[in-house]
Amino acid sequence: MRETFAAVVAEAMEDDPRVAVVLAAISAGMFRRPASRHPGRVIDLGIREQAMIGTAGGLALTGMRPVVHSYAPFLVERPFEQIKLDLGHQDVGAVLVSIGGSYDASEEGRTHQAPGDVALLDTLPGWTVHVPGHADEVRDALRAALPGEDRVYVRLSGTANREPRPLTGGLTAVRTGSARSAGVVVAVGPLLDRTLEATAGLDVTVAYTATVRPFDRAGLGALAAAAGSADVMLVEPYLRGTSAHEVSEALADRRHRQLSLGVSRDTELRAYGTPADHARAHGLDTEGIARAARDFFLV
Repeated sequence: MRETFAAVVAEAMEDDPRVAVVLAAISAGMFRRPASRHPGRVIDLGIREQAMIGTAGGLALTGMRPVVHSYAPFLVERPFEQIKLDLGHQDVGAVLVSIGGSYDASEEGRTHQAPGDVALLDTLPGWTVHVPGHADEVRDALRAALPGEDRVYVRLSGTANREPRPLTGGLTAVRTGSARSAGVVVAVGPLLDRTLEATAGLDVTVAYTATVRPFDRAGLGALAAAAGSADVMLVEPYLRGTSAHEVSEALADRRHRQLSLGVSRDTELRAYGTPADHARAHGLDTEGIARAARDFFLV
């Protein structure tokens, strides 16, 4: 996903003189050639993340289309005030592209982990948030975002599904349950393959999305109406319950239960481990998702 991001942005810089890249040391080597070809349009500020966002805001005010990139905690959490003011309050656009996800860089410790990034951006209006599940979806998300003027966050992951899915901006049914099914499972981004495997023996509809904001409330409502039950299990690769309020709004007109899976809100893991260790500890491996699905739907 990271290599696709760099290639797509470099290509866009050739065609669109508005596109500029703002970095804080991370991935600078991937943009050496674009920097030599387009002097002044690749800006590496060193490890000054707040200045990185401020610079992007200034570029946007001049009509440029800034692409801002770093690890998720350095891109969203550390400079959050600048995101709120220099982009949001000024009502200018940028494309923020993160790596690291919730715990992809687990060996780097807690400093490089940001399971709360999407929830934090969700406190601000006007953001589109993409969580691609495949490198091809990264390409599609960026090609759609770069010509615009809005605020977009693209969350890259070290984990990917085996096959790409069309970037529709909404929910797509990947497996459809019967008219008497137990409900709907919503899988976000790189967790689709695990979710399909985990629910293979259950009569449920499995829907996929790589665009979590705006959330496809109408699509979820339609899927729930077609299912035998409006109960929903949400499987997200970041903080548990991040989109629970969206499910509630989508199904406010009908009785339903919902279960949110994601990175635990109650436990902070202090052993570095591997990404697979963290997924297992948070119940986001195939076995954990399967266990939660059985407990929720088979009642």
